[in-house]
Amino acid sequence: MPDSRGAEPPDTTDLDRLRSAASGCHGCPLYKDATQTVFGEGTAEARILVVGEQPGDKEDVAGEPFVGPAGKLLDRAFEEAGFDRSALYVTNAVKHFKFKRDERGKRRIHQKPGRTEVVACRPWLLAELRAVRPDLVLLLGATAAQSLLGPKFRLTAHRGEPVEPPEDVAELVPSAVATVHPSAVLRAPDRDEAYAAFVADLKAACKTLG
Repeated sequence: MPDSRGAEPPDTTDLDRLRSAASGCHGCPLYKDATQTVFGEGTAEARILVVGEQPGDKEDVAGEPFVGPAGKLLDRAFEEAGFDRSALYVTNAVKHFKFKRDERGKRRIHQKPGRTEVVACRPWLLAELRAVRPDLVLLLGATAAQSLLGPKFRLTAHRGEPVEPPEDVAELVPSAVATVHPSAVLRAPDRDEAYAAFVADLKAACKTLG
């Protein structure tokens, strides 16, 4: 059963206080095996808030989002699309690394978060949105998109286009654009083609800001 300690964020829009509180979150069982909570990073004045799926192995060790191979690809794509990474706020729908061990018990293999884990972590994501109040939320991958837009949202049907958020988050998400997660680009059979499409989605998202 989930341990309720730290499952709900404190009533504050101070990102440092939220980050500190999230470090003790036991709202789902993922905290038991993860090295640490990986909270979002960036400026509270960000016009764009970026949401990924969950931290990976590198992020779990470093305690920072998007510092592994997918993060390096994302940085390159941001630069090509005209984004300034230092002006963004970057986070994940789930704040702990979910994984299984390989047969030898050494390598940690990424596992997709379940709906229960996404729902358990959602209050932290909403707290980040309240603190930042972005003009645009960029959602990377189906897990991130469904965390805010609901489980029925289909990335393949709405990739790269502005999406009207549901009523329960409309106040916090004035505009949203969903695209693939950069890890999907790394896994693509034709990586160059997938990367070009990813950058095109980022450029389209940027245009929604006017």
